[in-house]
Amino acid sequence: MTGAAGAAGAAGAAGAGSAGGAGGAGSERVLETPLTRLVGVRHPVVQTGMGWVAGPRLVSAVANAGGLGILASATMTPERLRLAVHEVKDRTDAPFGVNLRADAGDADDRVDLLIKEGVRVASFALAPRRELIAKLKDAGVVVIPSVGARRHAEKVAAWGADAVLVQGGEGGGHTGPVATTLLLPQVVDAVDVPVIAAGGFFDGRGLAAALAYGASGVAMGTRFLLTSDSSVPDEVKRVYLGMAETVVTRQVDGMPHRVLRSDLVNALEDAGRVSGLVRALRNAARFRRISGMSWRAMLADGRAMRHGRDLSWSQVLMAANTPMLLKAAMVDGRPDLGVMASGQVVAVIDDLPGCAELIGGIVAQAAEVLARQPSYLVR
Repeated sequence: MTGAAGAAGAAGAAGAGSAGGAGGAGSERVLETPLTRLVGVRHPVVQTGMGWVAGPRLVSAVANAGGLGILASATMTPERLRLAVHEVKDRTDAPFGVNLRADAGDADDRVDLLIKEGVRVASFALAPRRELIAKLKDAGVVVIPSVGARRHAEKVAAWGADAVLVQGGEGGGHTGPVATTLLLPQVVDAVDVPVIAAGGFFDGRGLAAALAYGASGVAMGTRFLLTSDSSVPDEVKRVYLGMAETVVTRQVDGMPHRVLRSDLVNALEDAGRVSGLVRALRNAARFRRISGMSWRAMLADGRAMRHGRDLSWSQVLMAANTPMLLKAAMVDGRPDLGVMASGQVVAVIDDLPGCAELIGGIVAQAAEVLARQPSYLVR
């Protein structure tokens, strides 16, 4: 398997860098894997495309630190996306990616934009159509869909995806019921493309564990949200740092969504069906004004979402809650009025490092952990 080869290669590279370990001066530690070779980054660490959070500032900081930063485009107009791509390019020469909604009505236009602008990676929250994958690959763009089940990984790999990002149930935002430790080995065994592990990762021990499973790297959302390079308001970061409990709710948008437990989330859980739909309709109108989308375009997106996920029209309408409830916290700084997507790792995070410090420390710790493993062998 490609992933297993990546783990072996990483173990061989674990001794690279200074002898002083994480605190030593001099050259940085290097873990070369199929992911780093595929994308052209120094470190097998990915920052996920979080809506309202993964903007040019965070993405460029991750890229300059040697990781793969992913712009979140679902909350951007095409013109804003174009400007964001240019801003990242102004801040870094390193590779970066853009996350796209595969079911969006303008997905083809956004793919054309990525190709024209020379973006290195296209990531997808849902499986993109076979034709979109082929179009991106023909243009030299690396395609990395996110999956939550083995069969989805097998499907996109058969369609030509260059790698897959596998998120277990510990992850924040839309999530599934299967833990990373169960889902990851299933996918590694099922596909012959690099596998990126997500859901529950925050330090070098997790990266080492993922490599041992056969993954080629890890992806993190909550950990990058809680950095000094994140544009999330400080008052919201303080809420995250003081919070230990997350909850998976369907009351945000009709689908399982892991968020911080809050008074608003409790109210949404207790709300009746009618009041929830009225709130969703109001939020749909607000999002239409911000995004510049017409009602016709929003309905077209809703039909695509309903077909792709087998949702009721009530669930599709509730999905209008997501962008605006996230924006209230992540942009407006009002955690009392919004929801805060979060992985379970929030319970063990207590600092706000810069991306360079975070990624460097994760890679150095993983290298040291991997270098110690031969002592367990019985000869």
